[in-house]
Amino acid sequence: MMSFIIYYLLPFAVVLGVLIFFHELGHFLVAKYFGVKVLKFSLGFGFKLVGKKIGETEYVISSVPLGGYVKLLGENDHDTETVPPEEAHRTFNNQHVLKRMAIVGAGPFFNLFLALVLFCGFSFVSGSYILIPEIGQVRKDSPADKAGLMKGDLITSMQGEPVKSWQEIKGYIQKGAGKPLEITIQREQERLSMTVIPEHGVEKNIFGEEVGSAFIGIVASGKYEKLELGIGEALVEGFLKTWEVSKLTCLTVIKLFQGVVSIKTLGGPIMIGQLTGQAAQESFSYLIPLLAVISINLGILNLLPVPILDGGLIVFLLIELIIGKPISLRKRDVAQKVGVLLLAVLIVVVTINDLSRIESFRKLYERLFG
Repeated sequence: MMSFIIYYLLPFAVVLGVLIFFHELGHFLVAKYFGVKVLKFSLGFGFKLVGKKIGETEYVISSVPLGGYVKLLGENDHDTETVPPEEAHRTFNNQHVLKRMAIVGAGPFFNLFLALVLFCGFSFVSGSYILIPEIGQVRKDSPADKAGLMKGDLITSMQGEPVKSWQEIKGYIQKGAGKPLEITIQREQERLSMTVIPEHGVEKNIFGEEVGSAFIGIVASGKYEKLELGIGEALVEGFLKTWEVSKLTCLTVIKLFQGVVSIKTLGGPIMIGQLTGQAAQESFSYLIPLLAVISINLGILNLLPVPILDGGLIVFLLIELIIGKPISLRKRDVAQKVGVLLLAVLIVVVTINDLSRIESFRKLYERLFG
């Protein structure tokens, strides 16, 4: 029981709490910056467990820890009559539409910013690991085999340019399909140069789609090398990782709508708990990059144009900016109800998916859903 609390419950609570806090902190700080009155800052939904009012804002921890919210003065159209006249200028709905968009978009932005800070910090402390350009296997009768490349060869340059990682090698091969490629290798005490012509081929990408490719028939040795990074290099590495994960998350969402990625791959709180638990058992330091990845996912998913999410409200505000007046309250209420329904369906789907990954529920899942 104690190990479950230490390696699963505690990491899950910390990760979820940090994610929710930073998301709501974005809304809170930007609202304060524009002079909007913040009535409540809540971690969690449901009834209040503990709370304290500091200044004009009540800070609360609520009973359902799967989210949070910042309550702003006058953000609900139904409450406009209860706003004192002297505070009308501090209501959310009385702000310029661009200010309201900034307040709404600040939550997802803070999630992305949190990921950037975590990736930069982790890169500076832990350094970077690169897959060294050493050949671990050469396929028989491949272009590499015919050119004389062998297992254990260390590729030092391609096209006269030095290479330090396997990823660089893949880049040169992809650009040189059907064209002679000059390769220099280190083989024991010898330095050799040879010419290889990459062949056109087809491979599957991370989504299982067949895409055009090029290859020469070599496989990496799987050896990694640690690089110590300075502050500037760690910043660059952090930006690159944030961009890569953000791009992959966006592509995954697109592939889900296209049907390329199965909806069965979606996960929710239970999956997050499993991932944080597994990471904590390996090393608590692994929670940092995992937290960054989940934060990016949360930020991007909140920007989807679903009415109940931040992205849906941003769409409403964009329409208001274009047509010069807010969408009618009735239409917004209908859209919100549709958004709640979609979110409820999503919660059911990810819960079923999460349970299906647990051994005790797997047989039942297979009987019901195949």
